[in-house]
Amino acid sequence: MATNMMHNSVRTEDPEITSLMKQEKQRQKEGLEMIASENITSVAVLESLGSCLHNKYSEGLPGVRYYGGNEYIDEVERLCQKRALAAYGLDSEAWGVNVQPYSGSPANFAVYTALVEPHGRIMGLDLPDGGHLTHGFFTPTKKVSATSIFFESMPYKVDPKTGLIDYDKLLEQAKNFRPKIIIAGMSCYARKLDYARFRSICNEVGALLMADMAHVSGLVVTGDAPSPFEHADIVTTTTHKMLRGPRAGVIFYRKGVRSVDSTGKKTLWDLESKINTAVFPGLQGGPHNNTIAAMAVAFKQALKPEFKQYCRQVILNAQRLSDGLKSKGYAIVTGGTDCHLVLVDLRPIGINGSKAEKALEDVGIVCNKNTIPGDKSALNPSGIRLGTPALTTRGLKEKDIDTTVELMHKTLLLAKATQDISGPKLVDFKRVLEENAEIKSKFAAIQKEVSAFATQFDLPGLPDF
Repeated sequence: MATNMMHNSVRTEDPEITSLMKQEKQRQKEGLEMIASENITSVAVLESLGSCLHNKYSEGLPGVRYYGGNEYIDEVERLCQKRALAAYGLDSEAWGVNVQPYSGSPANFAVYTALVEPHGRIMGLDLPDGGHLTHGFFTPTKKVSATSIFFESMPYKVDPKTGLIDYDKLLEQAKNFRPKIIIAGMSCYARKLDYARFRSICNEVGALLMADMAHVSGLVVTGDAPSPFEHADIVTTTTHKMLRGPRAGVIFYRKGVRSVDSTGKKTLWDLESKINTAVFPGLQGGPHNNTIAAMAVAFKQALKPEFKQYCRQVILNAQRLSDGLKSKGYAIVTGGTDCHLVLVDLRPIGINGSKAEKALEDVGIVCNKNTIPGDKSALNPSGIRLGTPALTTRGLKEKDIDTTVELMHKTLLLAKATQDISGPKLVDFKRVLEENAEIKSKFAAIQKEVSAFATQFDLPGLPDF
């Protein structure tokens, strides 16, 4: 009996989970995934994730493990490290890499743990202005992110008129705050980061520069976004967004000679051991070897010519999306985009991000509500964040983005009409969506249009799931 159980497929062993996975795949096929941090990974990555590498414990680093039987696991991790450096054109004498973090948030926290003492100071872009939770978000009444609980964080902001990072204000704040680390990174900022300016500011206040390139890491590989490696001391990333790899995190750190004084005396970087020990045993146990193999596959794929073509199309699609929405009367924060995402200010059309997200979800267009500069609450944001990575993976081009804009616009106009009936409260808005037969019928009609359109495009993946 045990032998049969161990050899059965999930289809045989667990029909309930099988059914849910099939339903999710059908949802993805029939919908338009526009969450900027999501993508669709390759069959090769999925096969790596489902491999026998999952079975092995390998605490420690290659060649220095706490368990036996890791000779092939060591080779997998070394290959992943080599490919990670190669993807970004890095010299192994000048840069090291840790590929063990379980995701981007643990990777960021490992850097802080390694390099910033408890209650030490860090600065990152404020979450309502496009930063990430792990860059130190807190409210007037609560420390929301663990980063702000265990470290002292001060946010820097964007100019409320332009939506662009105010580097002059950042410098002024940094001179007063004197952080140990300044984070150049974002979760919803559609313009290129000025890493040289960040470096200058860090030099002036004696801070380390950490770049979190999770959202644009694939674009950095292909040269379609500025590389942080010329200026940063530490670089973190995820591998499941633009890289189309598994859900995982990576930390790059400088090594070798840091400086040479007037007498010729060399000072070496001391980041490697601090970061490696912060990852393990500091914050996590055994690495996920199947995921590390999948990351290695993704880094290899990222160096192929077709990946370069893909990244360029992601940007073209995002810019077409931005232009299309502007032509319909929507306000785009910063006026456009340089990357894969578009931040839409919905105030001109009179609905908020929560209602827009719900209405779009009901027709199969999936995005997320998002704060825009000037918002006071992440629970009641004025915008939505849109991204083109997953759509582009499925093969959508500019003309298809035009169709997507039309479907979105039709949906959001209907959302506004629904609000005219429901009033301002989200709970009443949802009630009308559920109970008003005429409104339900109109949303259902758009959903059929979305499904008919989306199912024309391929959805990469394993058979059945």
